Amino acid sequence: MNATAAAAPSREDFAALLEESFATADIAEGSVIKGTITAIEKDMAVIDVGLKTEGRVAVKEFTGHGRENPLKVGDVVEVYLERVENALGEAVLSRDKARREESWVKLEQAFNDNQKVEGVIFNQVKGGFTVDLEGATAFLPRSQVDIRPVRDVGPLMGTPQPFQILKMDRRRGNIVVSRRTVLEESRAEMRQELVQNLEEGQVIEGVVKNITDYGAFVDLGGIDGLLHVTDIAWRRVNHPTELLQIGQQVKVKIIKINHETHRISLGMKQLLADPWQGIEAKYPAGVKFTGRVTNITDYGAFVELEPGIEGLIHVSEMSWTKKNVHPGKIVATSQEVEVMVLEVDPVKRRISLGLKQTMQNPWEAFVEKYPVGSEVEGEVKNKTEFGLFLGLDGDVDGMVHLSDLDWNRPGEQVIDEFKKGDIVRAQVLDVDVEKERISLGVKQLGGDPFVDSGEIRKNSVVTCEVIEVKEGGLEVKIQDTDLTAFIRRADLARDRADQRPERFAVGEKFDARITQFDKKAHKVSVSIKALEIAEEKEAVAQYGSSDSGASLGDILGAALKRRDAESDD
Repeated sequence: MNATAAAAPSREDFAALLEESFATADIAEGSVIKGTITAIEKDMAVIDVGLKTEGRVAVKEFTGHGRENPLKVGDVVEVYLERVENALGEAVLSRDKARREESWVKLEQAFNDNQKVEGVIFNQVKGGFTVDLEGATAFLPRSQVDIRPVRDVGPLMGTPQPFQILKMDRRRGNIVVSRRTVLEESRAEMRQELVQNLEEGQVIEGVVKNITDYGAFVDLGGIDGLLHVTDIAWRRVNHPTELLQIGQQVKVKIIKINHETHRISLGMKQLLADPWQGIEAKYPAGVKFTGRVTNITDYGAFVELEPGIEGLIHVSEMSWTKKNVHPGKIVATSQEVEVMVLEVDPVKRRISLGLKQTMQNPWEAFVEKYPVGSEVEGEVKNKTEFGLFLGLDGDVDGMVHLSDLDWNRPGEQVIDEFKKGDIVRAQVLDVDVEKERISLGVKQLGGDPFVDSGEIRKNSVVTCEVIEVKEGGLEVKIQDTDLTAFIRRADLARDRADQRPERFAVGEKFDARITQFDKKAHKVSVSIKALEIAEEKEAVAQYGSSDSGASLGDILGAALKRRDAESDD
């Protein structure tokens, strides 16, 4: 009994044990508690969290990812209590889990309040990077690293910087963050502040940041402005790299500011005098100037008369004779050419130029060298339904109309005798310089048979020779002339029964009467029927009528005998 009584705890010991029991009951597994570092043994920190035994935590859990504060004995730290006691009788503690639990609480609050959080990029994974958010690991997609694609993320690794939480799921342990959102917000704030300090018309210096086909982006000290290619210089600039390069410092004028989109339009040429001022006095119409071809298009060529002043030679004003040729076959880029100012429009800033006007009009030159009536020689360039086109001296064309191919035969028939490439002699009939037309004649070289027709006139009796027998009549040649005519079937005889072309043979000769002779219109018509009727009237007039008892045959016979007798005499 005495031994048992001696071993029993005193009232004071029991109170201490009870207090310790209550203290231990407040420390629950799975919670974050505070502890004091009592010793640091190699790479482990010994921590007293108020339990029966101490716990051990690896020193590396207190460092890394931007946390380089050294530990020392006596430091109070927060740890996560996984188990009160393990098989070795030690408390199982974790600094990483403590930080993670603490971090998730802060992150959820920041996410709900749309606040930025600080983190460190520490590893690269598929599709992006991992970020340490003070113990919680988040995913940073590659597209969310920066505003523009980043080739090398090395300089960003291990550096604490702000991030925006895009989404988070604590149950799954997923957090997605963005650095780009923070930069865009920061840039927007900075742009707004900078834009407020700028005004249209202000002259400012900047640095060329980027160059595109349509212009250059100039950094104005934290905000970019666009210098369009048409505002770099008054002259034509085909590409900004002709005058600018990245990193170049330039002085620009603010042309326009859009305060809603924060877009700024810049200009360099606006800092220089406008070369179009007084342009009409400087380049009056009708005066020739020398310029340089800067650009060639399908519709013409642009010529620089001076820096900032260009004029257009329309394709129709490039050559007198080359009508359907691309301008690039007449002039070349950078070629020096002489041009004439045709028209100046200072409002539209346009100058119309002419290249052909600096050369002599080939039609004027042709008529000076070959006046009307001259004989020329040319190559058949083309055959059409209305005539021949001949290539003539001075690179001009002349036309021989169908009616001017032959005096006697129809042009539709004669033109078949010519082919492309034939050299043809012709006479200049007319030159219209304004309409750029030259009329030629081939038949005129052989003389006009109507002029050389002698005493032939209307109602003359002529001898005809059959050239061709046709169904509708006879093609004949008037003897002792170069005239030909066609006698219609109805004019072959007075009697209808004798109006048959087949009664005649090629080479046969007979007399006929001229019924039409127009020298101006070059028309001649002959008729056997008209001759027979005229002879009958004459015979009746001289030898009486059938009323005297003589028959018409007797009268005509007497008349023919008398005519033959006169012919013999």
